[in-house]
Amino acid sequence: MSANPTKAPPEKQKRFIYIVGFTAALAGLLFGVDIGVISGALPFIKNTFHLTYNQEEFVVSSVLAGAVVGAIISGVVSRFLGRRQAILISAVIFIVGALLSAAATSYEMLVGIRIFLGIALGLASFTAPLYLAEVAPKKIRGFLIALYQLMITIGILAAFVSDTIFSYIDSWRWMLGVTMIPALIMFLAVLLMPRSPRWLMLRGNRDAAHEVLDRVRHTHEIEPELDEIHSSLQETTSVWDLLKNKTFVKVLLLGITFQLLQQITGMNTIMYYAPEIFKLAGFGSHAMQMWATVIVGLVNVLTTIVALFVVDRYGRRPVLFLSLALMTIAMLVMSLMYYHGFTNTTLQVAGVLVLLVFIFGFAIGMGPIIWILCSEIFPLQGRDFGVAVTTTTNWVGNTIVGATFLTLIHNFGADGTFLIYGVICLLSLIYLFFVTPETKNVSLEKIQHNLLSGKKLRHLGNH
Repeated sequence: MSANPTKAPPEKQKRFIYIVGFTAALAGLLFGVDIGVISGALPFIKNTFHLTYNQEEFVVSSVLAGAVVGAIISGVVSRFLGRRQAILISAVIFIVGALLSAAATSYEMLVGIRIFLGIALGLASFTAPLYLAEVAPKKIRGFLIALYQLMITIGILAAFVSDTIFSYIDSWRWMLGVTMIPALIMFLAVLLMPRSPRWLMLRGNRDAAHEVLDRVRHTHEIEPELDEIHSSLQETTSVWDLLKNKTFVKVLLLGITFQLLQQITGMNTIMYYAPEIFKLAGFGSHAMQMWATVIVGLVNVLTTIVALFVVDRYGRRPVLFLSLALMTIAMLVMSLMYYHGFTNTTLQVAGVLVLLVFIFGFAIGMGPIIWILCSEIFPLQGRDFGVAVTTTTNWVGNTIVGATFLTLIHNFGADGTFLIYGVICLLSLIYLFFVTPETKNVSLEKIQHNLLSGKKLRHLGNH
């Protein structure tokens, strides 16, 4: 196929790929909004329906259980309908779910609606990073996938601010209902996105894939990339063939471990139960708890912005290890502080600062890099399956965290609970040091070649 003589200049190409990346990353906004909104709404929901602490946990974790279902079906939906269509479906489900949850008249009804709403989160959290990995040029792939994590943090912050505002009128229904707005924005924006070129090649439509790449690549890059994608499609014929390959099973287990560790290190515990954590630290009024929570959300956003510019410059491994080191230290210090108690304002402020160190640590590495790696390490024929399984694992881990935090606090106290998370962070650092590959500036097809040729997990990114 000849080059297009009217091809857009590089500046316009670059602008277009960033617009596409931002639009796909809006799926993360839905994820973040739901994480953030429930933390502020939960105290009011508890009062309305007179919930026990186990029922509170189930209100939080029910949406996560639905997300597990959404993640399980996401591979099939994405493979047969396309990445873009899967994101559109998730937006529609989220819009309906948000409106229905605001109208819930009982605890049981709210839980059922949140399970339905969770399907949208599972579907979107699978599809958006996958789409970004397949559209992005390799030099900015990490940046664009990290945009997804940035949108999660922006969604969390927006929900925290919204919750704080609506807390003055004690309206959890408004807190839940307004979350349909970002879903509507995403639906309209995604209508303008191109299809994934790798998905088009998977469906045998090389001409359409060329048209997409023509908008996001230099002319001389298009045919070699299409040939590379075509070659990668010939290397394996089905998921079942891949599962017979011990190396693929190893990388699948690596992705599962990545996502499980991201969750059980405790980040979303803070996001779901931030007001409760600040209450345990001695912040007396609900307004103080909510504004402290907003500060947590703000630091999360700002740090993730920093992460956008370091993951492709310094690489995945060093940033990931710095992240886990900070998280370990912060959790262990938090455990000590809760053990000795927050007896004055100075200690309360110090506690917030230590918590912010943990947020910084997660947002700089464990948040974005895990999504990046899980979007990069699977071969094309098994990418839908691999990302679906690992995303499902993320939601399973998320569900475990959401459903156990108040129980852990009840049985072990805040100090014991944070000690558990600190030990998990330390063990994660040690394990990931030996298995995490460096994929900076490496094409997806090269990673696939390294995997199927039997290279060790840590060396998947070798040139």
